[in-house]
Amino acid sequence: MATIEVNGTAFGYDEAGEGPAVVLLHTAIGDRRMWDAQFTELAATHRVIRYDRRGFGETGGETGEHAHYEDLLALLDARGIEQAALVGASMGGACALDAALAAPERVTRLVLLGSGLTGHTWPDHMQADMAKAAAAVPADRLARYQAREGDVDPADVRVMAEANIRYLVAGPDRDVSVLPVEMLALVKEMCEQVYRHGWTAPQWTERIPDTRHRLAEITTPALVVIGTSDAPGLVELSAHLAESLPAAELVELAGTGHLPSMERPEEVNALLRKFL
Repeated sequence: MATIEVNGTAFGYDEAGEGPAVVLLHTAIGDRRMWDAQFTELAATHRVIRYDRRGFGETGGETGEHAHYEDLLALLDARGIEQAALVGASMGGACALDAALAAPERVTRLVLLGSGLTGHTWPDHMQADMAKAAAAVPADRLARYQAREGDVDPADVRVMAEANIRYLVAGPDRDVSVLPVEMLALVKEMCEQVYRHGWTAPQWTERIPDTRHRLAEITTPALVVIGTSDAPGLVELSAHLAESLPAAELVELAGTGHLPSMERPEEVNALLRKFL
């Protein structure tokens, strides 16, 4: 396990290769292991960094007020990197957009896979779907877990992870059986760890910038990638990002869910090689 001290927290991270810098930013239902295929591929031509964001994987969640994009920029400082391309999946994409607004001179390229957007209001249909997924755990126990009160039942961790995998990773119109077996096993492991960590680690407050109304200010070349089998709200958001970012290109991957880097690694690698 490699760690780097950033903003008072030890971050789990990996670094390999030489050349232009690329940082891989994971989803909110996983950790840096989701980038295994891209980390190895890109290290042949780039200096590649992947790390577990605050509160995920091998990174702690210290109390206080923090911002993911500030951690990212501080990590670049700690490694002596002036500029980097940012490749973000889901909420990792939101972090990349926040960083591109905060320090545009430091971001050379943006790749956004099934990206989130800080401050975005999800449509009613997606909020209803997410509420159904959360209902996998009884409301009283879920509230207790979120308040870090008492022990966490491993069965609740499993059922919550499975609900997210069905809705996001496979997609609402597909069965999880369509996913590669090895991929599914790793996603389950990562997602369960997210909930175990999230329900037991110290609570902290995230500083949330207003990015949703400032997309037109981000002139960095951007590649927006979306799996057509992802949740409809995310498909809609990717279309909005591609329309709103001045220098963006949209690529749709048919029959792919929320984690194209794991489900379609060769195609994603080819897109990254071309764009970066």
